[in-house]
Amino acid sequence: MASSKYAAELVETARKLAAPGKGLLAADESTGTIGKRFQGIHVENTEPNRAQYRELLFSAEGLGEFISGAILFEETLFQKGPSGATMVEMLRKQGIIPGIKVDKGTVPILGTDNETATQGLDGLGARCAEYYKQGARFAKWRAVLKIGPHEPSELAIAENAHGLARYASICQENGLVPIVEPEVLMDGSHDIETCGAATEKVLAGVYKALADHQVLLEGTLLKPNMITPGADSKQKFTPNDVAKLTLRTLLRRVPPAVPGIMFLSGGQAEEEASLNLVALNKLPDHRPWSLSFSYGRALQQSCLKTWLGKAENVPKAQEALLARAKANHLAQLGKYEGGLPTLDLSKGALFEKGYVY
Repeated sequence: MASSKYAAELVETARKLAAPGKGLLAADESTGTIGKRFQGIHVENTEPNRAQYRELLFSAEGLGEFISGAILFEETLFQKGPSGATMVEMLRKQGIIPGIKVDKGTVPILGTDNETATQGLDGLGARCAEYYKQGARFAKWRAVLKIGPHEPSELAIAENAHGLARYASICQENGLVPIVEPEVLMDGSHDIETCGAATEKVLAGVYKALADHQVLLEGTLLKPNMITPGADSKQKFTPNDVAKLTLRTLLRRVPPAVPGIMFLSGGQAEEEASLNLVALNKLPDHRPWSLSFSYGRALQQSCLKTWLGKAENVPKAQEALLARAKANHLAQLGKYEGGLPTLDLSKGALFEKGYVY
């Protein structure tokens, strides 16, 4: 169990992150991944350009009305923007809690069909202590599982559940709320029921491991995938189909002590991610946790394509970011009706096969 030194703080931070009408901005793309984003808009992947873009995001006036926390890459946590202010200072000014991605990516598990385990436990305690000192109050670790003829395998589930539990325990010992992210990828042609069954198996393994490691669930958040057909599936489905199966899966596997479930967008288009979230929050079924968002591409895509690396485009780019943030704020409250005026240039799904941060 988390030490008494941090237990109350962890619970309070988790509740703030899961506050009604708010969600998380995932801005934790690695240097390589942000480089791919910049390549798409013909912007050079340099530290000054990355700082300029992150300042654009975090200084958008009013962002704190819709966003409770921002997940950062390590560079960003220690970075200053062109204005001279640190990224942490910009976020705090808006009442947004800084968070930090702490995993070190994935490696193959030998003896499986390209299933993976996540690295980063070595030295994690010392890194968490340093991140806390720098102003971070929560963390994220992404485990990746796939659906196939024999996947996810019991080995992959056990290995990734153990990694998530060790990470969560270490974070809590150092004052950081762990976001537990066991992502079941959209890759494949499977149907929506297959996704639900696989996700149930994964969540069962994860929460067993968290219990074994005595993780304080009230001081955690879950970041799962929604239940959807595979990206190559021809199955027709509606946001209501996604909502019903997603909620059924969560009710079967996620303990009520968890304060918030912050969905990843997982390659959904901006509007699709908002419509699926509002469908979840419109369901009449009782649920013990907040259902919200932790979106990266589904919050940033239009913003990025509006910016294009040009200073004169910053106000319009911030407008695009705020429009998507407001859409998801309304979706979390069950009030989004779709079609909110926005500069949505994503043109369909943002799915990338075998996506890595």
